[in-house]
Amino acid sequence: MNIGSRIERIPDNKYNRKLLVISGFGNTFDSMDIAMVAFVLPSVIGLWSLSSEQAGLLGSSVLIGYFFGALLSGYLGDKIGRKKVIMYTLVIYSLATLASAFAGQWEHFFWLRIIAGFGTGGESAILAPYLSELIASKYRGKYIGALTGFHSFGYVAAAVLAYFIIPMSDNGWRIAIFVTALPIFLVIYWRRVLPESPRWLASVGRLEEAQQEMKKMESSIEKALGEKLPEPAETAANSIIQQKGSFFALWKRAFVKKTIMLWILWFSVIFSYYGFFTWLPTLLYNEGFEISKSFAFSIIIYLAQIPGYFSAALLNDIIGRKKVIVTYLGLASVSAFCLSQADASTAILITGFFTSLFMVGAMAGMYTYTPEQYPTIIRSTGTGSASAFGRIGGLLAPIYIGFMYPILGFIGVFLMTTGVLFIGMVSTLLLGNETKSRPLDEVADSADMTVEDPVDSSSERKIN
Repeated sequence: MNIGSRIERIPDNKYNRKLLVISGFGNTFDSMDIAMVAFVLPSVIGLWSLSSEQAGLLGSSVLIGYFFGALLSGYLGDKIGRKKVIMYTLVIYSLATLASAFAGQWEHFFWLRIIAGFGTGGESAILAPYLSELIASKYRGKYIGALTGFHSFGYVAAAVLAYFIIPMSDNGWRIAIFVTALPIFLVIYWRRVLPESPRWLASVGRLEEAQQEMKKMESSIEKALGEKLPEPAETAANSIIQQKGSFFALWKRAFVKKTIMLWILWFSVIFSYYGFFTWLPTLLYNEGFEISKSFAFSIIIYLAQIPGYFSAALLNDIIGRKKVIVTYLGLASVSAFCLSQADASTAILITGFFTSLFMVGAMAGMYTYTPEQYPTIIRSTGTGSASAFGRIGGLLAPIYIGFMYPILGFIGVFLMTTGVLFIGMVSTLLLGNETKSRPLDEVADSADMTVEDPVDSSSERKIN
């Protein structure tokens, strides 16, 4: 009996929710670490008398590492397994973050933040493909959207920690950074409770291990349900030919349209997201709105992410991922335009709230949609490369907006942001296909599965 049919017959259960929470903590601490850099930046600028150029480099350090982490972890996830990459990247991020709390020079802090970003980028890129391979298609959209929603808790936690800890002393920023390194202890727990993806094990020909992991999962789920699982649907056993996945497979005929669509989508969303959240307080302050520099403004913008992520997560399995992405990007564009026209503090808070909500809601759809575009052998590579390309947008946005603001002005910058969001929406609308409720095996089977020549034709085996 193939792995896919065994996963598909599993109902929603406590074990799945446990996996969601355990994996979600990874996203929470990743985002808390990224957000914390922005909050400690004023302290380190004063400590080391940094120029605006040096401060800009520090502000971009995590994203630089994020790019390489997402790119490499996607590749490694398809080569050595999802679970190993999740644990290794968590260790890298935690140790580098811990070391950065004791940095004595800004150059040391800069390089340590790049290394920490490598870890956070790698972990963030691998978690969605990993969880998507363990959840039945009927619930997958809800779970992956909710997994993405754990990012919001990290941003809120960073804002709260920064507000209470950083002003405590001259070393308050070091304490805040130290706190974000604490998830190092998660590794011990993750190593014991997280299963390796049976789909991945089967895809690389490790069939006995795939069966063992599947049996352990089924046993845990039956224990959570208090009853035996139903029999899997009768399907032919999958014929497995051990194949080599690679980055170049993403550009073969079966996947090139999907890859182009995803790269445009990720670039548009991440460009707009980092451009918006990096520059919004400064641009509004320059326009005379002092509320933009307040803690209340920051916390409201971050709190908006919670309903944004989780509303989209619920809609993923109701209206479909493609419609969620297109709808939320369209509403984010409208909200950003309204924000550019706001002329009072209340209007800024309301339009800023909804711009944040709809922008991250699109992310919940995007993180769910991306792993569903590729077969198991290149799923992690495809997701990681799209995420990495999106980080280029994240790096360019603050620089480009800083350059264009004197030319285009406040309204012009926001119109540009709405235009970029619109491009992402149109690319998904025209090039994307709906994947709602489709088993991962079916999505993969709809494409040409020949990602590369088989390693050895004699390696063809059946999953029984």
